[in-house]
Amino acid sequence: MSAQSQVRRKTVKDIAKAKGGTPIVCLTAYDAPMAKLMDPFADLILVGDSVGMVVHGLDSTVGVTMEMMILHGQAVMRGASQAMVVVDMPFGSYETNPDVAFLNAARIMKETGCQAIKIESGEYAAEAVEHMVERGIPVMAHVGLRPQAVNVDGGFRAKGRSAIERKRVLAEAKAADEAGCFAMVVEGVAEDLADEITKLVSCPTIGIGASANCDGQVLVTDDMIGMFDWVPKFVRRYGDVRGEIGRAVEAYAADVKARRFPGPDETYSLSTNGKTK
Repeated sequence: MSAQSQVRRKTVKDIAKAKGGTPIVCLTAYDAPMAKLMDPFADLILVGDSVGMVVHGLDSTVGVTMEMMILHGQAVMRGASQAMVVVDMPFGSYETNPDVAFLNAARIMKETGCQAIKIESGEYAAEAVEHMVERGIPVMAHVGLRPQAVNVDGGFRAKGRSAIERKRVLAEAKAADEAGCFAMVVEGVAEDLADEITKLVSCPTIGIGASANCDGQVLVTDDMIGMFDWVPKFVRRYGDVRGEIGRAVEAYAADVKARRFPGPDETYSLSTNGKTK
Protein backbone atom coordinates (compact mmCIF):
# COMPACT_ATOMS: atom_id res chain seq x y z
CA MET A 1 0.00 0.00 0.00
CA SER A 2 1.42 3.39 -0.98
CA ALA A 3 1.96 6.18 1.55
CA GLN A 4 -0.60 8.33 -0.28
CA SER A 5 -3.30 5.64 -0.01
CA GLN A 6 -2.77 5.55 3.77
CA VAL A 7 -3.64 9.23 4.21
CA ARG A 8 -7.06 9.67 5.79
CA ARG A 9 -9.06 12.52 4.36
CA LYS A 10 -10.81 14.76 6.88
CA THR A 11 -14.55 14.23 7.13
CA VAL A 12 -17.67 16.16 8.06
CA LYS A 13 -17.41 14.75 11.58
CA ASP A 14 -13.83 15.98 11.92
CA ILE A 15 -14.90 19.50 10.98
CA ALA A 16 -17.99 19.42 13.21
CA LYS A 17 -15.84 18.34 16.18
CA ALA A 18 -13.72 21.48 15.79
CA LYS A 19 -16.48 23.63 17.30
CA GLY A 20 -14.84 25.59 20.11
CA GLY A 21 -11.47 23.89 19.55
CA THR A 22 -8.42 24.49 17.39
CA PRO A 23 -9.47 26.87 14.60
CA ILE A 24 -10.27 25.34 11.21
CA VAL A 25 -7.92 26.36 8.39
CA CYS A 26 -9.76 26.86 5.11
CA LEU A 27 -8.61 28.29 1.76
CA THR A 28 -9.96 28.32 -1.78
CA ALA A 29 -8.47 26.34 -4.64
CA TYR A 30 -9.51 25.93 -8.26
CA ASP A 31 -6.82 23.63 -9.70
CA ALA A 32 -4.76 20.56 -8.80
CA PRO A 33 -1.32 22.19 -8.28
CA MET A 34 -2.66 24.79 -5.84
CA ALA A 35 -4.72 22.17 -3.99
CA LYS A 36 -1.62 19.99 -3.62
CA LEU A 37 0.38 22.90 -2.18
CA MET A 38 -2.18 23.76 0.49
CA ASP A 39 -3.27 20.20 1.28
CA PRO A 40 -0.71 19.62 4.09
CA PHE A 41 -1.86 22.73 5.94
CA ALA A 42 -5.60 23.09 5.24
CA ASP A 43 -8.41 21.29 7.02
CA LEU A 44 -10.89 22.40 4.37
CA ILE A 45 -10.38 23.36 0.74
CA LEU A 46 -13.27 25.30 -0.74
CA VAL A 47 -13.78 25.22 -4.49
CA GLY A 48 -15.53 28.57 -4.38
CA ASP A 49 -17.67 30.14 -7.03
CA SER A 50 -15.19 32.99 -6.61
CA VAL A 51 -13.45 31.08 -9.42
CA GLY A 52 -15.65 33.10 -11.78
CA MET A 53 -13.96 36.34 -10.75
CA VAL A 54 -10.50 35.04 -9.83
CA VAL A 55 -9.88 32.73 -12.81
CA HIS A 56 -12.46 33.59 -15.48
CA GLY A 57 -12.49 37.38 -15.12
CA LEU A 58 -16.21 37.76 -14.42
CA ASP A 59 -17.53 40.84 -12.61
CA SER A 60 -19.36 38.71 -10.03
CA THR A 61 -20.10 35.08 -9.18
CA VAL A 62 -23.55 35.21 -10.78
CA GLY A 63 -22.32 33.95 -14.16
CA VAL A 64 -20.68 30.80 -12.77
CA THR A 65 -22.16 27.54 -14.09
CA MET A 66 -22.50 23.98 -12.81
CA GLU A 67 -20.04 22.84 -15.46
CA MET A 68 -17.42 25.32 -14.23
CA MET A 69 -17.79 24.20 -10.62
CA ILE A 70 -17.60 20.53 -11.57
CA LEU A 71 -14.52 21.03 -13.75
CA HIS A 72 -12.63 22.91 -11.04
CA GLY A 73 -13.89 20.53 -8.34
CA GLN A 74 -12.47 17.57 -10.26
CA ALA A 75 -9.10 19.30 -10.56
CA VAL A 76 -8.93 20.11 -6.85
CA MET A 77 -9.83 16.56 -5.88
CA ARG A 78 -6.87 15.33 -7.93
CA GLY A 79 -4.53 17.60 -5.96
CA ALA A 80 -5.84 17.18 -2.42
CA SER A 81 -5.52 13.97 -0.41
CA GLN A 82 -6.07 14.86 3.26
CA ALA A 83 -8.12 18.08 3.33
CA MET A 84 -11.89 17.89 3.10
CA VAL A 85 -13.06 19.39 -0.21
CA VAL A 86 -16.26 21.43 -0.42
CA VAL A 87 -17.68 22.71 -3.72
CA ASP A 88 -19.88 25.78 -4.05
CA MET A 89 -23.28 25.41 -5.70
CA PRO A 90 -23.59 28.21 -8.26
CA PHE A 91 -26.33 30.80 -8.48
CA GLY A 92 -29.58 29.31 -9.79
CA SER A 93 -28.73 25.70 -8.96
CA TYR A 94 -30.54 25.37 -5.60
CA GLU A 95 -33.01 28.22 -5.07
CA THR A 96 -36.00 26.89 -7.03
CA ASN A 97 -36.99 24.03 -4.75
CA PRO A 98 -35.38 21.35 -2.55
CA ASP A 99 -35.61 18.63 -5.20
CA VAL A 100 -33.69 20.73 -7.74
CA ALA A 101 -31.12 21.54 -5.06
CA PHE A 102 -30.67 17.85 -4.24
CA LEU A 103 -30.30 16.77 -7.87
CA ASN A 104 -27.70 19.44 -8.60
CA ALA A 105 -25.81 18.77 -5.36
CA ALA A 106 -25.82 15.04 -6.08
CA ARG A 107 -24.44 15.70 -9.55
CA ILE A 108 -21.60 17.80 -8.15
CA MET A 109 -20.68 15.15 -5.58
CA LYS A 110 -20.88 12.27 -8.07
CA GLU A 111 -18.84 13.97 -10.76
CA THR A 112 -16.17 15.51 -8.51
CA GLY A 113 -15.92 13.12 -5.56
CA CYS A 114 -16.05 16.05 -3.12
CA GLN A 115 -17.23 15.52 0.45
CA ALA A 116 -19.78 18.34 0.71
CA ILE A 117 -21.36 21.31 -1.03
CA LYS A 118 -21.88 24.92 0.07
CA ILE A 119 -24.85 27.18 -0.55
CA GLU A 120 -25.54 30.81 0.27
CA SER A 121 -28.16 30.56 2.97
CA GLY A 122 -30.99 33.00 3.15
CA GLU A 123 -33.83 31.82 5.38
CA TYR A 124 -35.54 30.45 2.27
CA ALA A 125 -32.67 27.94 1.87
CA ALA A 126 -33.30 26.13 5.17
CA GLU A 127 -35.79 23.76 3.56
CA ALA A 128 -33.29 22.85 0.84
CA VAL A 129 -30.53 22.31 3.43
CA GLU A 130 -32.71 19.94 5.45
CA HIS A 131 -33.86 18.12 2.30
CA MET A 132 -30.28 17.54 1.14
CA VAL A 133 -28.90 16.54 4.55
CA GLU A 134 -31.68 14.00 5.07
CA ARG A 135 -30.70 12.45 1.73
CA GLY A 136 -27.00 12.14 2.48
CA ILE A 137 -25.51 15.39 1.21
CA PRO A 138 -23.46 17.35 3.77
CA VAL A 139 -24.14 21.08 3.45
CA MET A 140 -22.03 24.05 4.47
CA ALA A 141 -24.06 27.22 4.93
CA HIS A 142 -23.01 30.80 4.06
CA VAL A 143 -24.56 33.80 5.85
CA GLY A 144 -23.94 37.53 6.08
CA LEU A 145 -22.58 39.05 2.88
CA ARG A 146 -23.76 36.72 0.10
CA PRO A 147 -21.87 37.42 -3.16
CA GLN A 148 -24.54 35.78 -5.32
CA ALA A 149 -26.96 38.50 -4.15
CA VAL A 150 -24.73 41.28 -5.50
CA ASN A 151 -27.40 42.55 -7.90
CA VAL A 152 -29.99 42.90 -5.14
CA ASP A 153 -27.52 44.54 -2.75
CA GLY A 154 -26.03 46.86 -5.38
CA GLY A 155 -22.50 45.68 -4.61
CA PHE A 156 -20.45 43.74 -2.08
CA ARG A 157 -21.59 45.39 1.13
CA ALA A 158 -20.96 44.32 4.71
CA LYS A 159 -24.05 43.10 6.55
CA GLY A 160 -25.53 43.59 10.01
CA ARG A 161 -24.91 47.30 10.36
CA SER A 162 -28.53 48.08 11.17
CA ALA A 163 -30.80 46.42 13.72
CA ILE A 164 -33.01 45.04 10.94
CA GLU A 165 -30.07 43.58 9.02
CA ARG A 166 -28.58 42.14 12.17
CA LYS A 167 -31.84 40.39 13.00
CA ARG A 168 -32.03 38.98 9.48
CA VAL A 169 -28.48 37.60 9.51
CA LEU A 170 -29.07 35.97 12.91
CA ALA A 171 -32.27 34.42 11.59
CA GLU A 172 -30.42 33.07 8.52
CA ALA A 173 -27.75 31.53 10.72
CA LYS A 174 -30.23 29.96 13.11
CA ALA A 175 -32.34 28.54 10.28
CA ALA A 176 -29.34 26.99 8.52
CA ASP A 177 -28.02 25.52 11.76
CA GLU A 178 -31.37 23.99 12.71
CA ALA A 179 -31.70 22.59 9.17
CA GLY A 180 -28.55 20.52 9.74
CA CYS A 181 -25.59 22.24 8.10
CA PHE A 182 -22.27 20.87 9.39
CA ALA A 183 -20.44 24.22 9.20
CA MET A 184 -21.17 27.82 8.30
CA VAL A 185 -19.24 30.55 6.50
CA VAL A 186 -19.87 33.95 8.09
CA GLU A 187 -18.85 36.69 5.67
CA GLY A 188 -18.60 40.45 5.87
CA VAL A 189 -20.27 41.18 9.22
CA ALA A 190 -19.32 43.22 12.27
CA GLU A 191 -17.04 41.42 14.71
CA ASP A 192 -19.59 41.36 17.54
CA LEU A 193 -22.27 39.94 15.24
CA ALA A 194 -19.91 37.16 14.12
CA ASP A 195 -19.22 36.40 17.79
CA GLU A 196 -22.95 36.26 18.49
CA ILE A 197 -23.54 33.90 15.57
CA THR A 198 -20.69 31.65 16.73
CA LYS A 199 -22.29 31.37 20.17
CA LEU A 200 -25.79 30.94 18.74
CA VAL A 201 -25.19 28.03 16.36
CA SER A 202 -24.14 24.48 17.19
CA CYS A 203 -22.00 24.03 14.07
CA PRO A 204 -18.53 25.55 13.56
CA THR A 205 -18.39 29.02 12.04
CA ILE A 206 -15.73 29.90 9.48
CA GLY A 207 -15.14 33.61 9.23
CA ILE A 208 -14.14 35.80 6.31
CA GLY A 209 -14.26 39.46 7.19
CA ALA A 210 -15.84 38.49 10.50
CA SER A 211 -14.06 37.69 13.80
CA ALA A 212 -10.98 35.86 15.07
CA ASN A 213 -13.35 34.18 17.53
CA CYS A 214 -15.03 32.20 14.76
CA ASP A 215 -14.26 28.47 14.81
CA GLY A 216 -12.12 28.84 11.67
CA GLN A 217 -11.07 31.22 8.92
CA VAL A 218 -11.21 31.20 5.12
CA LEU A 219 -9.68 33.50 2.52
CA VAL A 220 -9.61 33.51 -1.25
CA THR A 221 -6.09 32.17 -1.76
CA ASP A 222 -5.30 34.48 -4.67
CA ASP A 223 -6.04 37.48 -2.43
CA MET A 224 -3.91 36.06 0.38
CA ILE A 225 -0.86 35.37 -1.80
CA GLY A 226 -0.96 38.76 -3.50
CA MET A 227 -2.22 38.02 -7.00
CA PHE A 228 -4.23 41.25 -7.26
CA ASP A 229 -3.45 44.94 -6.81
CA TRP A 230 -6.50 45.51 -4.62
CA VAL A 231 -7.85 43.29 -1.88
CA PRO A 232 -10.72 43.71 0.62
CA LYS A 233 -10.04 45.23 4.04
CA PHE A 234 -10.28 41.84 5.75
CA VAL A 235 -7.49 40.21 3.72
CA ARG A 236 -3.96 39.91 5.08
CA ARG A 237 -1.37 39.39 2.33
CA TYR A 238 1.11 36.62 3.05
CA GLY A 239 2.99 36.82 -0.26
CA ASP A 240 3.67 38.77 -3.45
CA VAL A 241 3.02 36.17 -6.14
CA ARG A 242 1.87 38.82 -8.62
CA GLY A 243 5.18 40.62 -8.20
CA GLU A 244 7.19 37.41 -8.54
CA ILE A 245 5.37 36.43 -11.73
CA GLY A 246 5.81 39.92 -13.17
CA ARG A 247 9.54 39.89 -12.45
CA ALA A 248 9.95 36.42 -13.93
CA VAL A 249 8.07 37.31 -17.12
CA GLU A 250 10.00 40.58 -17.47
CA ALA A 251 13.33 38.73 -17.14
CA TYR A 252 12.26 36.05 -19.63
CA ALA A 253 11.14 38.66 -22.18
CA ALA A 254 14.45 40.52 -21.83
CA ASP A 255 16.47 37.30 -22.35
CA VAL A 256 14.44 36.35 -25.43
CA LYS A 257 14.88 39.79 -27.03
CA ALA A 258 18.62 39.73 -26.28
CA ARG A 259 18.96 36.15 -27.59
CA ARG A 260 20.22 35.02 -24.18
CA PHE A 261 17.48 32.36 -24.08
CA PRO A 262 17.74 29.56 -24.90
CA GLY A 263 21.39 29.10 -23.99
CA PRO A 264 23.72 26.10 -23.91
CA ASP A 265 21.94 24.62 -20.88
CA GLU A 266 18.56 24.69 -22.65
CA THR A 267 19.52 23.42 -26.12
CA TYR A 268 20.40 20.01 -27.57
CA SER A 269 23.47 19.01 -29.51
CA LEU A 270 24.90 15.86 -31.06
CA SER A 271 27.64 14.08 -29.16
CA THR A 272 30.72 12.62 -30.86
CA ASN A 273 28.97 9.24 -31.23
CA GLY A 274 26.11 10.81 -33.13
CA LYS A 275 23.57 10.69 -30.28
CA THR A 276 21.61 13.69 -29.06
CA LYS A 277 22.53 15.00 -25.64
